[in-house]
Order: sequence, then structure tokens, then C-alpha cells
Amino acid sequence: MLNRLKSFFRRETVFCVSAVLAVLSMLLVPPDSGYLGYPDYRTLALLFCLMSIVAGFRSLGVFERMGRSLIRRASSLRSLSGVLVLLCFFCSMVITNDVTLLTFVPFTLLVFQMIGQEDRVMFVVILETLAANLGSMATPIGNPQNLYLFSAAQMTAGQFARAVLPYAAVSLALLLAALLLQPAVPVQDTAPEDGTPAALSWRKLLPYLALLVLCLLVVFRLLPYGAALAAVLLVILVMDRRLFRSVDYVLLLTFLCFFVFIGNLKRIPEVNSLLRALVEGHELWAGILGSQVISNVPAAILLSGFTEDFAALLTAVNLGGLGTLIASLASLISYKFFAAAYPRRKGRYFWRFTLWNLLFLAILIGEALLLIM
Repeated sequence: MLNRLKSFFRRETVFCVSAVLAVLSMLLVPPDSGYLGYPDYRTLALLFCLMSIVAGFRSLGVFERMGRSLIRRASSLRSLSGVLVLLCFFCSMVITNDVTLLTFVPFTLLVFQMIGQEDRVMFVVILETLAANLGSMATPIGNPQNLYLFSAAQMTAGQFARAVLPYAAVSLALLLAALLLQPAVPVQDTAPEDGTPAALSWRKLLPYLALLVLCLLVVFRLLPYGAALAAVLLVILVMDRRLFRSVDYVLLLTFLCFFVFIGNLKRIPEVNSLLRALVEGHELWAGILGSQVISNVPAAILLSGFTEDFAALLTAVNLGGLGTLIASLASLISYKFFAAAYPRRKGRYFWRFTLWNLLFLAILIGEALLLIM
């Protein structure tokens, strides 16, 4: 039992910390009816819906099929690496950064084994991780912190775009420049065929596409979230109820715990005043530095309770996903896959990952300071 608890803590450290913080805050503010107003139910419902829909796409092999189709067109190691990295950049805008890395990093490791270029796969996986974290900032559904802040602040599409698109554009340019370091040597057999589905069933795919459209309508406040939630529950119950197992319920509980913790802190006048003084006017640095320690999703939830400048905070926590390995929890997905495939190279991966992240972060911080001035 003790080993299981240790394993769970290592695997879900952020949730465990959030649960402890929630419980401790409840000692200072005893539970009452005010607790019901803490959670952002719209964000929680949308997260559940999107995770369920993406699980449906994955069950049909949509992302792997798309990846294989594009990779077959690659003629050199540089173009192959570019396709993989750009897939992560653009797919993360729709299916989130963590799902993108879960889908494409194992595929990348397999492809580079097939073409005998395992010495160069580390660089590609690092760039894929950067691409997923940076591409996901470009849309409200690209990552959990965007979805939460876009909903909580009731941002317009224009406000959201101004807060993130300049950085997404520079990020894309940086990724393309980094890809030039990959040699343009010819490659063969870049798309292994084992396990590829024979045909994509549009009859099964269309319901998930329709659900995604409903969720986008909710994101842009054209449809109440309850309608989309009911539709998702009904369709998945009919189509494939096993998809409910693919939902990251721990992430939903982590959000809930942070909602309780922040709600209670705001009800303690002294703490509320202190944190507001520390965060207001310093959202960029608070978001970036906070993300390095507790990762950008919890940082977004925590800091949002003590500022009105949600646009600056949105920029900060997206840039804050760069830096340390835990700055974005999606980065741990790539690390775990790479470490499992090449255990002797995980230390080298860690340092190279950190250096590339700090380089990108420094450039994007410079851009942020120029735009603020």
C-alpha cells in the first residue's frame, strides 16, 4: 500500500499538492455554502468534453493516420523532422499539447529507429515538445490554462489573439530556424505500416467532429456548456463508453482543489491583500516564475485570483511553460517516453531540453518586454 501511495504521488504530484493546499485552507475557512461558488463549472465541463472527444479521435487512429500520411512525403531528415515538429505545433492548437505529445512522440521514436537515425531523435523530441507547448498557446482550447483564463476572464477573440498570437508567430520562426540544424540527408522507410487501420470510418468520425463544433460554440459563448456536456455524454454512451476511461479525472480534481484553495485565500483579507500586491502589475514575471515551480496550469489558476489583467497573465503562463521540465506538465510526457526508450541518455536529454527551453524563453521574454514598452 505504501509503495502504491509513493507511486501515485510521483505520478500525480501536482494533484497531491493541490489537495493538501485545499485541505489546509479549509481549516482556515470552514466549508459553507460559499464553496459552491468557487469552481468555474464551465471550464470543468469543457475540459471533460474535449478530453472525451480527443479520446474518440485517437480511438479511430485519426492523428496517427494524419502523421503517417504527411511523413511519407518527407524526402530528407530535415524535412521529416520539420513535418513532425510542425505536426506538434499545429495539432496542439486543437487537441492540446499533452495529447499531441502522447500521440506523436512514440511515433517519432519508432520512425527514427526505422531509418537508423536514433542519434538525432533527441533533438527532434525536444523540438516537438517546444512546438506542442508553444503552438497550444494560439487557441483557447490548446491547453487547460488558456481554456480556463479565456472562460474566467470572458475574453473576446481579439483580446485573446493580442495576448498570444505575436508570441506564437515568433515561436514558429524560432522552430523553423532550429530545424535548419538538422542535416538534409535522404531517408527511407519513414512510415512503418504495422498497426495502421485499414480504413477510416467516417460514420464513426462525424459524431466526434460534430461534438467538437459544439464545444467550440461553447468556448465562444454561443451555446451554454450544459448542452454540449449533455450531447457529449449521450454520444459517447452510444458510440463507445470505454472512452470515459481516457478522461484525465485527476486533472479535473486538480482544478477543483485549486478552486477551493484560491477561493478560501480570497476570503482571508490579509492574505488576499498581500497576494494581490505581489501579483498586480507584475503578472508577466509572476506567471513565468510561478510556472517554473508549480507548472503553468496551477500557476494560472492560482494567480488569476489576485489580478484583473488576465491578458498579461495569459501571456505569462504560456511563456512560463518553457524553462524547467515541470514548467509544463506536458513536457514530462516526452521525457518519460524518451527515458524509457533510451535510459542511458535521459540525463543528456534533461540538460539539452533545459538549455533549448531557456533559449526560447529568453527570446520570448525579450519580445514581451518590447511589446510592453
